[in-house]
Amino acid sequence: MLVKTSDRFIPSQSGTGPDPVPKMVAAAYGMHSADQIAIVVVPLIAKLVFDASAGAIGALIACQSLGQLLGSIPFGLAVDRFHSRGLATGSTMISIAGMLGAWVGVMRADIILFGAMMTVAGFGIVLFVLVILSMVPAVTNDVGLANLNSRIELPRAMCSFVIPLVIGAIITAANARWVIGAAAIGPAVAYLAARRLPDIAPGGNDPGRPLRRLLEGGRFVLGEGHLRAITMCALSWNFGFVVLLVAMLPLLVELNIRPGVFGIALSCFGLAAVVGSWVIGKVSPVVAPRFFLIAGPASSVGTAAILLASGGSNATAMILVGFFVLGFGPSMWLVTQNTVRQVVTPRQLLGRVNSMIQTAIYGVRPLSAIGAGVIVETTSPRGALVVVGMAFALSTAAAVFSQLRSVSSFDRLGFAA
Repeated sequence: MLVKTSDRFIPSQSGTGPDPVPKMVAAAYGMHSADQIAIVVVPLIAKLVFDASAGAIGALIACQSLGQLLGSIPFGLAVDRFHSRGLATGSTMISIAGMLGAWVGVMRADIILFGAMMTVAGFGIVLFVLVILSMVPAVTNDVGLANLNSRIELPRAMCSFVIPLVIGAIITAANARWVIGAAAIGPAVAYLAARRLPDIAPGGNDPGRPLRRLLEGGRFVLGEGHLRAITMCALSWNFGFVVLLVAMLPLLVELNIRPGVFGIALSCFGLAAVVGSWVIGKVSPVVAPRFFLIAGPASSVGTAAILLASGGSNATAMILVGFFVLGFGPSMWLVTQNTVRQVVTPRQLLGRVNSMIQTAIYGVRPLSAIGAGVIVETTSPRGALVVVGMAFALSTAAAVFSQLRSVSSFDRLGFAA
């Protein structure tokens, strides 16, 4: 059973009740599997089914990530107001509806319906991630935060490894129409797991006006140095990442490499994220968090350099190595910054603070995708890679010239009152 202690629910010492963490992990596997299918398949469907230009590919990637921009803030308000189980199950149903609607759009060759329903599916993963992030401090003690964040991040990393590898190996113009429909299986599985999650009450009881409550969360993010730095770091990094995604298929065409390598490259990214998530869970007690908070974005600059140098007979291998480097360091950064924001944020603000930072981490992607399409079409794929390297360098600077460089341990940060 779960015992409430200082606004946290931890497994009782008797061990007679179910541990909620396996259900959280199972639901995460289901939701992230669908999300990873969308990340890989959207640009491939755009090219193989709709024969889209770089600009259109960017627009569809923008649709897939638009939910992060539009949904994070209102969903953050909801997480601070409503019980967790209903929000978690609701997120899975939103994702199911979006994936099935996107499949209908592909089967009808309706690119507008396809893009719109991918946006709906995106709302589901946004809400789910915010709910789970807010549940983590409530189901473990303070010492276990970093380890549990690692366990919760592992499903995303594992899905980002396995799914692109499979899709990259099997995708064709003929079967691309069916893959997006199969993605609905993941959130259906997540729904079954989410129904068995603990129904945790929100941390705050002040209903307030939505705008006032939203501004309260925003002021906290801007006023807390660690959170402000994390936000700036995420904005720059994700801009660079989206430009890279949009530039990759034109780059593969330029290098005369088959489009399926795009999926395999994302699989290398996912494999590195799996390794990084495992490593951070093991070494976080003995390595200062500041190392990961700086090394994550810094290693990404190396990816841009590797991809810029790719060419000739070794081009495919260099692309795969570059994406592995891109997945390893940033995955450890992601787990570490999740823990930092849970440590420095009061429980009653956690949903709103998470939503603000999630907006920065992922909400920048749809706007970046549209801009990335313009960059690729007006310059070249390699010109876009120069922009990617500059964005990753700015992300590194945001971490280096901030309070993140002084985070020697989570204990010294101290939990906010």
